[in-house]
Amino acid sequence: MCRLSPPQETGLTYNSWYGKPHLEMHWWHAAHFAQWNRIDLLEKSLGWYKSIREKARAIASRQGFKGVRWPKMVDQDGNESPSTIAPFLIWQQPHFLYFAELCYRQYHNRAVLEKYKDLVFETADFMASYAYYDPPKKTYILGPGLIPAQERFKAETTVNPTYELAYWRWGLTVAQQWRQRLGMPRNPQWDDVLAKLSPLPIQDGLYLAAESAPDSYTFQPYMTDHPAVLGTYGFLPASPQLDMPTMQRTFDKIMKVWHWEETWGWDYPLVAMTAARLGKSKEAVDVLLMKVTKNTYLPNGHNYQRSNLRIYLPGNGGLLMAISMMCAGWDGYQGEPNPGFPKDGSWNVKWEG
Repeated sequence: MCRLSPPQETGLTYNSWYGKPHLEMHWWHAAHFAQWNRIDLLEKSLGWYKSIREKARAIASRQGFKGVRWPKMVDQDGNESPSTIAPFLIWQQPHFLYFAELCYRQYHNRAVLEKYKDLVFETADFMASYAYYDPPKKTYILGPGLIPAQERFKAETTVNPTYELAYWRWGLTVAQQWRQRLGMPRNPQWDDVLAKLSPLPIQDGLYLAAESAPDSYTFQPYMTDHPAVLGTYGFLPASPQLDMPTMQRTFDKIMKVWHWEETWGWDYPLVAMTAARLGKSKEAVDVLLMKVTKNTYLPNGHNYQRSNLRIYLPGNGGLLMAISMMCAGWDGYQGEPNPGFPKDGSWNVKWEG
C-alpha cells in the first residue's frame, strides 16, 4: 500500500490548524476522486491508515474500546496533536469505511475486499464497542464524551448527535456487507448495535442536531457552524430509519434560520447534496451560488474564507462531490440525468468522466 498521508486542510500553502492533517476533513479532500473516475488518487492515501494502525489500536485500547480509533489532528506519522476538541470528535471514524466502499464499487472484486478488510473490520469493532448500551432505555447511545461535527456542543453533555447516529448505522451496515461479500457470517455484536441503536432524535417535526439539544433551532449558537444534521441525508444515503417528511421540514427550517456568515466552505456542498436528494434542484443550485463570504471562490479557483485564510480545500472537494451527485445521481436514483439541476430550461448541463 502507498503511504501518502492525508493532506492538510490548506495543502502546503498556509500553516493553518498548525499545519496538521485532519482526518475528519479527509473525506472532503478525497472522496470526490472516486466520483470522477480517479479512484487511484483516492487510494494513494489509504495505505497511510495501515501505517498508523497500531497507534489507532493503542488509542482504542487505552480508552477501553476494541478495534482502531482513528485520531483527528495528527502529524505525518499518525501521532495525535494536543487539542481541546480533537479527542472528542468521532465523525472521522466511519470515513475509512466510506473510502473502502467507494473502492469496492469501482472494482467489484475480491482483491479489494482482501486489501482493506482488516481495517474495515477493526474500524467497525471500535464503532460497535464505542456505542454504550443503556439498560433502562434498552438502546445503544453515542456520548456523552463527544463533540459532533457541528462543533457547538459540549463534550460532557452531548448525547446522540443525529448525523453521527446515522453515520454509525451506515458504517456498521457496510461492514456487515463486507463480511457477507467475503463469505463470512455477520458479526453478532455489530448486529446487536444496529438493532438497538438510538433512533434519530426528533422534536416538533424536525431532526435535532443532537438528542441533548432540544433548543437546536432556538438557541442562536446552535444555528451556526456546520448544519451537520443535513448530512444524515445528503452526505449519507437514506436508511430505513429516515423519515423523509421530517428531513424535508428540517431542510426548510435550516434554510430559513441558519446564520450563514458563521459557516465553512464545505457547508454549501453539504446542503446542496441534501437538496438534490430531496428533489429540490433549484435550492441545490442556489445554495452553491449563495453570496456568502465562506462560499466565495476566487479567480484562481480557491475557496476564500477570510483575509488570513484565502484557501480552503475542503470547500473545493465538497463542490466536486456535490456536482458529481447533481449530475449522475446517487444510491437508488433512477430518474433522468442531472437530477440536481432545474429542468426548466435554465441549465444546459454537460459532464463526462
